[in-house]
Amino acid sequence: MVRSETAIGTEQASRYLQQLCKHFAHKIPATFDEHAGHVSFKVGECRLKAEDATLHILLEAPGAEDMEQLKDVVIRHLVRFAFREELTANWQDA
Repeated sequence: MVRSETAIGTEQASRYLQQLCKHFAHKIPATFDEHAGHVSFKVGECRLKAEDATLHILLEAPGAEDMEQLKDVVIRHLVRFAFREELTANWQDA
């Protein structure tokens, strides 16, 4: 199992967390509240946490190829929801 995490600075951390989870919940298992969320993808797990002006994302996948796919899906959707601001994700292997 491989893990990767990032902390993204944004005043809308809780809003984006909820938007992501609501969006994915239409097709895959997702749970969330204002401060934390969890989404189960076929290729891995995504845990989100909103703290003040930071959105924390922790991803877990069986292998490197699945991890790259998971990062792509999560960030692509986040960027779409956050079109009013430019977000940067610097992934750190955990």
